Amino acid sequence: MFGFLKKKSPKPEDVAPAVAEPTAEVGVPAPAAIDPAAAAAAVPAVEVAQPAAEAVAEVVPAKGEPAAVAETVVAPAPRLSWGERLKAGLARTRQQIGGGLANLFGLRKIDEDLLEELESTLLMADCGVDATQYLIDDLRMRWKRDRLETADQLQKALADGLHGIIAPLEQALELGSHQPFIIMIAGVNGSGKTTSIGKLAKYFQAQGKSVLLAAGDTFRAAAREQLMTWGERNNVTVVAQEGGDAAAVIFDAINAARARKIDVVLADTAGRLPTQLHLMEEIAKVRRVIAKADPSGPHEVLLVLDANIGQNALAQVKAFDKAIGVTGLVVTKLDGTAKGGVLAAIARQCPKPLRFIGVGEGIDDLQPFRAREFVDALFEPGAGAVKAGAEARR
Repeated sequence: MFGFLKKKSPKPEDVAPAVAEPTAEVGVPAPAAIDPAAAAAAVPAVEVAQPAAEAVAEVVPAKGEPAAVAETVVAPAPRLSWGERLKAGLARTRQQIGGGLANLFGLRKIDEDLLEELESTLLMADCGVDATQYLIDDLRMRWKRDRLETADQLQKALADGLHGIIAPLEQALELGSHQPFIIMIAGVNGSGKTTSIGKLAKYFQAQGKSVLLAAGDTFRAAAREQLMTWGERNNVTVVAQEGGDAAAVIFDAINAARARKIDVVLADTAGRLPTQLHLMEEIAKVRRVIAKADPSGPHEVLLVLDANIGQNALAQVKAFDKAIGVTGLVVTKLDGTAKGGVLAAIARQCPKPLRFIGVGEGIDDLQPFRAREFVDALFEPGAGAVKAGAEARR
């Protein structure tokens, strides 16, 4: 028990400093005004000192790192080329097609069974039955005619066949015919239509064109605000009305563009499902109103397609083409899907000019479609396939 009392005796000494604090407060009646001020000054001083110390603690190791750390900080500054971004964006489709080809060849030599499995691989990439049958027949002919034996040869033959299918889709959009050049843009909700308009505005500005946006999507909530945000980001005028008629908004935008001598008018429209015939009739009305504002317009009717929907894209092209006369396509979100083969299906069944493709969220990730770039990005060099085949033959 005495030991217990001895343990408690130091605690009063510890409490004594706590009692000394009130004495400090009492001992400062005269400097009472100084005490709160000093405390107030002391608190921010401590708060500022801590971040400063933390900042130093964070910065000093960074400076102490080798030059490679400085390079990683500067690395994001130089923008990747379009070819590099395209290759990165098509990684999932490339893995589906090119990777599947390497795995198939790694198991055995080229034969009819391998071609049948390759047919399944192409169908899974949403190339469609028509395009897949064409590619397999072309491969079979090349295999027998050219006596293909290696994966590299098979991959090159497949790439050449795919390029032959999609090359007719490569048609550049020419803007010099009219001023303003009126582009009507349609698509279902969620296809990336409004975002694509913002990216197109940036693209045309980079070509030295003046752009005006018409917020014709008066059906979807926040569509007007989203387009106005893109307008502010690109420093582009947006013609919009709160709750107004879509056709009236676009009509006013065309007149405003003509008065201001604007080069390009990008007219947004409300997202429509091709199965909703009454809504498709409304978008057809918008096209007729554009023709009233400018008898030669619209000069381009772009349909925005989400690559993730695969074969449903074909049904959308046919339905919108029937309603408004689609003259060009924009395929978005190729980076988020392994179904990039849908371009081959479109080329075989709905051969509309593919004006632009999108492979990312960046404002520069929507660029004109070039068939050779697309095929080159889709197929990696066959080193992996050759290695797999060599191991299989051991």
